[in-house]
This record gives sequence, C-alpha cells and structure tokens, in this order.
Amino acid sequence: MSLSPFRSPKLARPAAIVALLAAVVIAFAVLNTVVQSPDDLIAALLSLGAVSACTWFVLTRHGVRRWLVLPVGVLALVILIGTTLGDHLQFFLLLAVLLTLFGVTARHAVRHKAPGRMVTRHAQPASRALGGVLIINPRSGGGKAERFDLATEAQKRGIEPVLLEDGGNLGELAERACSCGADVIGMAGGDGSQALLASVAMEHDVAHVCVPAGTRNHFALDLGLDRNDVVGALDAFTDGVEHRIDLASVNEHVFINNASLGLYAEVVQSQAYRNAKLRTWKRMLPEMVRGGDGAIELHFDGPDARPWRDATLVVVSNNPYFIKRLRGVGTRPRLDTGGLGILAARMTNARTVAHLVALGAIGQALRSRGMRQWSSGEFVVSGSRPIAIGLDGEAFELTPPLRFVSLPGVLRVRVPRLAKGQSPTAARISLSRRNLALLLQIAVGRPIHEPVSQQEVGVDDGAGDVDELAVGGPRVVAEEVERRGLVD
Repeated sequence: MSLSPFRSPKLARPAAIVALLAAVVIAFAVLNTVVQSPDDLIAALLSLGAVSACTWFVLTRHGVRRWLVLPVGVLALVILIGTTLGDHLQFFLLLAVLLTLFGVTARHAVRHKAPGRMVTRHAQPASRALGGVLIINPRSGGGKAERFDLATEAQKRGIEPVLLEDGGNLGELAERACSCGADVIGMAGGDGSQALLASVAMEHDVAHVCVPAGTRNHFALDLGLDRNDVVGALDAFTDGVEHRIDLASVNEHVFINNASLGLYAEVVQSQAYRNAKLRTWKRMLPEMVRGGDGAIELHFDGPDARPWRDATLVVVSNNPYFIKRLRGVGTRPRLDTGGLGILAARMTNARTVAHLVALGAIGQALRSRGMRQWSSGEFVVSGSRPIAIGLDGEAFELTPPLRFVSLPGVLRVRVPRLAKGQSPTAARISLSRRNLALLLQIAVGRPIHEPVSQQEVGVDDGAGDVDELAVGGPRVVAEEVERRGLVD
C-alpha cells in the first residue's frame, strides 16, 4: 500500500482551522440569504425547472409546436439570471471565494496530516525499463506527437518509438513488441488506443505507460498525470512508480474508462454525427425517447433486483465515478476497487428532465428518481436487437446479452515518480459531515487513524455520508472487513 508523501505537515493544523472557519461563514451566509430572500430562492428553482423543461420539449418534439414554448423558456432564463445575479451578485462572489478557500486549506490539511491518501494499492518503485517501446499514433490529439516531437524524446530516454501508420493495426504492433521482449510498453494516443494496448499488456503481463497525446485523455486524468505535460509522461519508463489497477470488459471487449449505452451511443453511431453533432441530436432524439423504430431498448436489473425497461442512458465504468453534478461522468477516486460503476437514468419526458437538472444544479443529481448509481462485479444488459455502445469513445454495435465484468488488478501501469498520482476526485475535500469531523480532529491536534480508502476521507454520495459499496466497490469493503477482524 502506497502512502502520500507528507509535505509541510506543520501547516496542516492552521489550514484545518481556516477551513473550518470558512465552512462556518459559508453556512451562515447561505442561511442568512435563505431567511432574508426566500422568494428569490423559490423563483430561481422554478425558473431553472422551466428552462430545462422547455429545452427538453424543443429537443424532443418535431414541427412548429416545439417553438411555442420558446418564449416561456426565454422568460424563465431572464428571471433566473435576474434573480441569481441581480440582487445577489456579491453573495455569489463571496460564496465562490469561501468555497475556494475551504477547498485549498482542507485539502492541504487532510493530505499532509491524515495518512493513507492513496490512489491504488500494491504501488512500488519501478526499475528503469530495459526494453521500453512507445507506440505513437501521430494523428491523435490533432497531431500532438509531432508537435512535442515524441519520437525524438523517446529515443533520448532509450525508448524505442514505433509509429502507427495509416491503416496500421495497433494490436499487431503491440503483440510484436511484447513478443520481441518489451518489458514496458507505452501508448501515445487517445483512450481508445490506450484500451487496446492495455488489453495486450494485460495478456503478456508487461507494464503499460499512458502518454496523454489524445484529445481528452480521461484515463491519464484518473491516473493523476498532467495532461498538458505530454513529454513528462515518458519519465514513467525511466523513473516511475508501478501500480496494479483494474480493467473491465464487455463480451470480450476490454475498456479502461467506460461503456455508454442509450442516447449517446445511439447518436454517435450515425454517419452524420462527426460533421453535424447538434443537427444529428435534434433529428434522432425525439424517436429515441418517444418510442417507435428508433426507441432505445435496454433491459437489465437494478441494484434492488427490480427490472428496468425504460432507461434512456446507461454508463458502465471500470471502477465507479464520483458524480454529483451533471457535467459528464466526472473522474474516479480509485482504479482498483474490483468493481464496475453503473449509472442508469430515465429521461422520458420534460418533467423528469426538469427534476434531474434542478437537482444536478445544486449537486444532488443522484437524488433524482430518474437516476441511480451502484457498483457490482458483473452487469448484464439484454435486448431483442443489436445494441449500440460506445467503448472509451469508440462506436460499436454488439449482440445482446451484453455481459460486463470487472477484471481486478490485471494491469500493471507505470506513472512518473513525480506525478501527483491522484485524479481530481481523489484529491477533493467536500463539505460533508465526515470531512468536517476529520478537519476538527486535525484542528484540535487529535491523532488521525489511517483510513482504509480514499472514500473514507472525502468522497460522499451526495447525501453527506460515504457509501462504501456504491462508491468504493466490493473489494474495498472486503478488505476493510478482513482488516478489522470481523471475519475469521
């Protein structure tokens, strides 16, 4: 088990005190505003709901009638902006400053005083690669590899660069490199390429290095890499730390981030999507949510064993994501929980969307009746026809049933020793009861016991408490039971 280095521990206690004071002022400011201006709060919430409902109606209806709600939506937007920014601009600026102050000081206090803030278990220093190979996709990320001259930089470090030519087979290149004795193999490309290389590295049990030369580089973000430091990622070959992390698969297709089913997957299958994204969404969305030939058909059992037949969107991830607001799927606190993260949403009419958007705006998206999140080692989706699926951003169509399984600890991954090694979620400290109690312990000088996982010190489920199984995954719970001696 790897522990975070303790830098500047003397400032941890003052930082905790400042964070607690900021939390008190935040609570007082919010309560005072609610008491003095309850009408404004109600107006803002109603306006937000009206804007989201009108937007959904416009997107999911055909013909002239969908534009009849446009004036209502514009009026609601004006009221929302006027209510939130008109008389309360100073309040929102103060709140932003205080939340930033709390985040910075609380993160410093916990990171440097509480032991055990780790990303993965089984981390150890790695020796210099003796037969390092870097496969480079020169087209990824708009030509990042050429801009950063990755081939030359790799050669400087004794790494053999291999270019993926147009029409080349990445899997064959990776297999050849492993068969020729590569002990560390890297990929400079997007997440789809990283997934394919990871599957080969897993089969040959060689270490994998992620070089963020793609467009979004979500995998690199969750590994704690600096996505702007493309060349610096090569240091993992020469001065790195090795971790054991999980992968996931669906019907023998390996993925490193997530698989999306439903709305997103259906739309990206369209040939017109690349050149006309918004137009394609507007054309296909009404049929998918209202039924007919284009309706989404996903059948599966929820966390309570009740069948789902009307899900509009399903995201299955390699380890659970931390989701609080509706800004994509977020990032993952851990990559070694041994479980899949499953997010399912129903968005069948304007009312459910309005409710979901309103809760998402205040950081409580998972409280919506139309959205559920849970974790499991296996997940099965059935249907009567081939199902469109997006795997790490790549479009596929698979024959049901789709059987998702977690592959615990199958990938050896190396990151530079000086990389922060934490995703944004793993480094965050939220305003939850558990974190406030932890900060109070630090502030009064009480000893801090080692937490079992990242989830015990900062990731909550939106309700203020940590859900070990839903967020941390089954292996974290099993390890905790064994550690505390709860079983023989």
